[in-house]
Amino acid sequence: MQMPFVADRKSYEDAAELIAMFGDNAGYEAAARADRSLDMGNHIHFCHWRQIERLIVVLTHYQPIGTVH
Repeated sequence: MQMPFVADRKSYEDAAELIAMFGDNAGYEAAARADRSLDMGNHIHFCHWRQIERLIVVLTHYQPIGTVH
């Protein structure tokens, strides 16, 4: 699995907030927000929420991802 790019602290905070609010459905909420942004023509927020969706997958995974040293 390729690790998602985390642009800034806000990306992590947005992902953590969605996980706290929506639990297992956090990824679906991030996808919905991305779709709404795209529908409004806001490509910057669309990309942001797609990255959050990928980050949520990594943050909620229970096993180590990638190389463990």
